[in-house]
Amino acid sequence: MYLIGVTGGIASGKSTVSNFFKELGCPIIDADVIAREVVEPNKPSWKLIVKHFGSGILQEDGTIDRPKLGAIIFGDAEKRRLLNSCTHPFIQKEMMWRVFKYFLKGYPYVIMDIPLLLEGSALRKFLRKVIVVYCDEETQLHRLMARNLSREDALARINSQMPLREKRKLADYVIDNCGSVADTKLAVDYLNRQFQTSYAHWKIRVALIFGGIGLGLAVYGLMRILL
Repeated sequence: MYLIGVTGGIASGKSTVSNFFKELGCPIIDADVIAREVVEPNKPSWKLIVKHFGSGILQEDGTIDRPKLGAIIFGDAEKRRLLNSCTHPFIQKEMMWRVFKYFLKGYPYVIMDIPLLLEGSALRKFLRKVIVVYCDEETQLHRLMARNLSREDALARINSQMPLREKRKLADYVIDNCGSVADTKLAVDYLNRQFQTSYAHWKIRVALIFGGIGLGLAVYGLMRILL
């Protein structure tokens, strides 16, 4: 099994692309979903966040008030790095555990949906290919403003991220999501066929099998010598 990273920018359509892969039967590991799970009350990540940002960021039920925390870190790079240090190690650990479970189930590849993949994620080195879901800035702006954000707030959110025109330069595949939903789905169908017919996952499995056999024979030989 090998890993495919999917990333993009705010309102670029990354979630839409991941959902299309999911409809085709591909397993999806979503960093955003896991990020919400690891900060549930009394989990290690939650405790670190409360330690550094105070109990004032909690709601009555003990869950983190995400808008309040977002307001604290927005525009403050140092506090954003501090928050990432409280969450990213736990997110990455959980993602790799899920990768292992999918490996045991025999899937040829897994989609890793990671928003900040190209901004220094430690998971980048484990990925065979990277897909960037792209749209131009004007499209991003219109989509964000459709979510009841002002033009100024929408631009601020876009500018707080690595530009998509830079991300696309680092991609193995680019899905242009400026057009119709049907066009995006066709692009996903095409990539899925490419990944399904790759033999990379079998090479990895064979290597692991023979590696395990070699280790077993070495242990057996050592036991015979000692006994």
